Amino acid sequence: MYLILLAIIFFLVLFLPFLNKRVEKNLEAFFLIMGFFSIFNLLIFGKESLNIQFAIHCLKEPMIISLACLISGLLFHHFQSIIKNFVFALERRGGILFPFILIVFLGAISSIITAIIASLILVEVIYDLSIKRNEKIAFCVISCFSIGFGAALTPIGEPLSTILVSKLKGAPYNAGFFFLFNLLSTYILGGIILLGILGIFIYKRGKTGLEIEKKEEEKKEIRKVFIRAGKVYIFIIGLLCLGEGFSPFINLYVAGLSPFILYFLNISSSILDNATLTACEIGPHMSLFQIKASLLSLVVSGGMLIPGNIPNIISAERLEIGMKEWAKIGIPIGLIFLIIFFGLLF
Repeated sequence: MYLILLAIIFFLVLFLPFLNKRVEKNLEAFFLIMGFFSIFNLLIFGKESLNIQFAIHCLKEPMIISLACLISGLLFHHFQSIIKNFVFALERRGGILFPFILIVFLGAISSIITAIIASLILVEVIYDLSIKRNEKIAFCVISCFSIGFGAALTPIGEPLSTILVSKLKGAPYNAGFFFLFNLLSTYILGGIILLGILGIFIYKRGKTGLEIEKKEEEKKEIRKVFIRAGKVYIFIIGLLCLGEGFSPFINLYVAGLSPFILYFLNISSSILDNATLTACEIGPHMSLFQIKASLLSLVVSGGMLIPGNIPNIISAERLEIGMKEWAKIGIPIGLIFLIIFFGLLF
């Protein structure tokens, strides 16, 4: 029964946001409900006991991210005219190289300033870009892929890399600060440069036939700053609960699979927390090749849909991007990178 209900939850999470507009518009609440169902299924049919520490973790973990969204949102709102002029100046000076520089810079620096800070900067820049909305969405998705890639290079970049280095800090790998950089940098930095080049074409297309879109009133915008922070908090709780509900299944049936199979099964990290999958799958018992293959597929898959990564969630909330809009860009780009990395690895 546990597995049956788990399969139902998985398919509801995967398909319902695409089939129902109300679900798509209230994605945060939907994921929270699905997360609670996942935990309920684990307690009742998975025969797990209630973990108070996990409940506390669920309440505490999203606080830093939601507070960062709130504080930065208030600051950006207060200085919005200055930021707008600054972005216009960057566009004029950077010219056609501006999108390339922005995407590559944020991707590279996210490993130091964290994916959260990089994505908060990104969405404010994109909000004021003088390109059409469809191209803003595509530019945002590409940039979030870049941030997700770069943040995986150090243990301070994002939860996935933090968990991995913590698990491998002992023998035989004795993972330190530069472990992930040494393991993945060739793939990751090459991927970031490709994303930067793609960003140039998206930016040029967005400039063609541009019509200036009417901005929202300030009163509505300041209210939305608080709403967005609350939505991010709810969304992350839902993802944590989903990950916890699926973790026994992943531990029992997924973690021991071959790297070839794991590589493609990790596409599920586009709707589940990729940090949870990292915690369940990867350990010191694996070879360097297995670790590399699993990590690359997790990092790429995390950019394919909104729930897959923290930058995606923050950006989608700020720019009001729907699941379908994200998927139209994220899934093709993700599949292309999965195929490229697969060819290089296997």
